Amino acid sequence: MKKTGIFVAAIALLALAFVFGVQLYRSEQAQQASQTTMQNRDALVRFHSPSMGNASAPVHIVEFLDPACEGCRAFYPFVKKLMADNPENIRLTVRYAPFHKGADDIVRALEASRKQGKYWQALEAMFASQPEWAPDHTAHLDLAWPHLQRVGLDMERLKEDMKSPDITKIIQQDMEDVKALKVSKTPEFFVNGKPLPSFGPEQLQKMVRDELASAQARK
Repeated sequence: MKKTGIFVAAIALLALAFVFGVQLYRSEQAQQASQTTMQNRDALVRFHSPSMGNASAPVHIVEFLDPACEGCRAFYPFVKKLMADNPENIRLTVRYAPFHKGADDIVRALEASRKQGKYWQALEAMFASQPEWAPDHTAHLDLAWPHLQRVGLDMERLKEDMKSPDITKIIQQDMEDVKALKVSKTPEFFVNGKPLPSFGPEQLQKMVRDELASAQARK
């Protein structure tokens, strides 16, 4: 009987140790994830990054995009609908990852359009006309001019502003952050600092929904 009691006690202790070990492992994982999120925060959003939506929204989507990327073009209306369906609750920040040949020239044009207060109009115009100026997965700036002009931009000023060293610095900083965050494709999304577990609109929608629910539960 004593041996049986000792055996049962040992099993119970092993079980407790296992449960404690699992809890400790999960706690360490959570701490590491939190530390990673904190470390990534600076690399995710820079002061120069274009943003739209409520600055204090509970959900912040950061999108690394390439204006010549077909996937980015396909995702843009979906992201806009997410924001329209959740007014005041989602903020979007755009970062650049111009992987396609010539895409950095389009980024320069977008940033120059921002100096005229027409950034989002220019971005939408570029996505809408993308098949015309990037027919072979290569951006052709000369083919993009007519579409930018229709936005109502001062084209002479735009072309001059595109030469700005500030825009060069923005592209360089974004590409440094692309490397730091190991962004290898576009579009790449981070929701409240966390990358998507897998790629797809449903995954983005679920992550946004979960973050909104968490924010609601904290109120």
